[in-house]
Amino acid sequence: MYKADIKVMDCTVRDGGLMNKWQFSDDFVRGVYKSCVEAGVDYMEIGYKSSEFAFDRKEVGPWKFCDDKDLRRIVGDNETNLKLSAMADIGRIDPDDIPPASESLIDMMRVACYCHQVDKAIWLAEHCMDKGYEVTINLMAVSTVSEPELDQALADLAQSKVPIIYVVDSFGSLYCESIEHLVKKYKAALPGKELGIHAHNNMQLAMSNTVTSLMNGVTMLDATLLGMGRGAGNCPIEILIAFLKNPKYRLLPLIDAIQHHVKPWQDKIDWGYHIPYLITGAMNEHPRSAMKWMDSEQKDDFVTFMKEMHDYELLE
Repeated sequence: MYKADIKVMDCTVRDGGLMNKWQFSDDFVRGVYKSCVEAGVDYMEIGYKSSEFAFDRKEVGPWKFCDDKDLRRIVGDNETNLKLSAMADIGRIDPDDIPPASESLIDMMRVACYCHQVDKAIWLAEHCMDKGYEVTINLMAVSTVSEPELDQALADLAQSKVPIIYVVDSFGSLYCESIEHLVKKYKAALPGKELGIHAHNNMQLAMSNTVTSLMNGVTMLDATLLGMGRGAGNCPIEILIAFLKNPKYRLLPLIDAIQHHVKPWQDKIDWGYHIPYLITGAMNEHPRSAMKWMDSEQKDDFVTFMKEMHDYELLE
């Protein structure tokens, strides 16, 4: 499976933070960072770039903002080959709050949007490019949009300067056949652009969907330590690295970080394979209802949750 142009991005802190409001200790974030450096991972998405009008610093941790002072506390000047990334959600960041890349430790800004926000995402991504950043646009929840709507979004992206576009299985509801179809559609619509994959694991298919994407020409691969991420989590980076057999990557540092930093969190938050997340994935629904259920005293009453979800679907 050796492919020279593959780039792996660790999203543990950013996506995992969706489960605990980014309340990670410095030791945790530093441990993930050091493991990525030692493992030869290409990018680490260390959190979000957000504005204070959208989030209260008393409720969310520093990795929802990725201020330079917090970054430096963890990575120093980051004199390594690892590039740092942050995600910006449309409507949750004031463009003026994004400093020039020359004044930031962040190398890449990833703009996340839905299809109806593509025009705003293009503007923000190109704004970040003008400030000196590498950029991607991550087109979320594509499993819920019509083909004509997706075609229009891709046509707009094709006209943009943005060089990297992500296929995102936000709800973990897609099978390999659907992923293959989407990747081929993106490739045909976006000549000259690089493609990425960000897969969630509700149906236990994040790894296979990532491999399917890779086999069809995707070169930017997202994953997290022990699959840590929102709801069912993501493609586990340790499985991906073991599969890639690429000599630039090392598995042991990732295993070390899992043992000492990530595994203890499984006693505190319920990401990964749980039946409520399977149900929302199978129904192509956002996992927020399953996450709420998992925080309740009824978390193991799977039958009631499924019945309630079916009643909800009938009301839609």
